[in-house]
Amino acid sequence: MLILGEETKKDLIELSKDRGIYLEGNILKVIDVKGDEEFAGYVQLAIENDRENRRKRLEVTKKVQEQNKELVDSQKEKDELMNELKDALQQAESAKQEAQNDLDMLQKKTQFELIGQIVTVALWIIMGVGVITTALFVMSILTGSDTTLIGNTWSNLFGILLTNSFSIIGTIMGVKYSSEASRPSKTEQN
Repeated sequence: MLILGEETKKDLIELSKDRGIYLEGNILKVIDVKGDEEFAGYVQLAIENDRENRRKRLEVTKKVQEQNKELVDSQKEKDELMNELKDALQQAESAKQEAQNDLDMLQKKTQFELIGQIVTVALWIIMGVGVITTALFVMSILTGSDTTLIGNTWSNLFGILLTNSFSIIGTIMGVKYSSEASRPSKTEQN
């Protein structure tokens, strides 16, 4: 047991009256209060205050622990949502890339078909003009007419048709090449 001097007891009682400050903790269990009713009342009040303070601290600790648990749970939920968002973003990027690839494929197919149609029509026109001019030239020869004018026209027409057909094909190929060169390649996109 701990025996306190009279002056210390008085100082503790005055401190409790003036400022509301009491001893706390396990020290209260070992103080000897025999023979001093006033100090025994002080110690009993200090023990009750200590219990109340411990109960309040325990409540605060429990509240803090609950809040910490809620924060941890909300952080986990936030992390899960972030992972879901990242997955959704990756899927969207993948779908976007797939759609761009499909669009490029469709454009190339359409361009190829258009070029094929243009070349086919140009060849039919060239062959038609060539056949008609040749037929006229042959008719002129068979009828015995003067073939000088039609011969020169026939050779000029074939020269022009050949030049224009190569020009058309060259232009189409140039447009196709320049449209492919202006698009970034897959390695440049990544």
